[in-house]
Amino acid sequence: MTRLRAQFLLLASSLAAALLLTLMPLPAALLPLKPYWPALVLIFWSLEAPEHVGLGLAFAVGLFADLLNGALLGEQALRLTALTFIALRFRARLRFFPMWQQALAVLALLLNDRVLLLMVRAFAGDPLPSANYWLEPFSGTLVWPFLFLLLDDLRARLRVHET
Repeated sequence: MTRLRAQFLLLASSLAAALLLTLMPLPAALLPLKPYWPALVLIFWSLEAPEHVGLGLAFAVGLFADLLNGALLGEQALRLTALTFIALRFRARLRFFPMWQQALAVLALLLNDRVLLLMVRAFAGDPLPSANYWLEPFSGTLVWPFLFLLLDDLRARLRVHET
């Protein structure tokens, strides 16, 4: 198997796992703490393999997530496209941050995503959400270092097996 094909399979399987994790049921008390998995995985791939991740992929993943969740069609597509655009735009800086600064940058990206979601839902006529609405970016920030290390380790193992 070529290195490019192996990396594509890892990218596709990590995005599929992220979409499956969004479907994972949680008790109502823990639901606000569920990280936005597709966003975290797209941020990782935007930083580590920008040649394989683009706005089209982010839009497609978002549409697929909308279909899976039964959300307003295009809502997550818009959010993930905006998030991927920002991550790709600032990739050169974000990549070389220490992990704690990178986690803070991920927090900023996820908070930006929540503001965008709030705007979309306000235009749709939904009422303002409760304070729990803002917990998801913080749980995503806590998960980020572990997810980054896991996916980075898998990429490194692919490189070792290819040589």
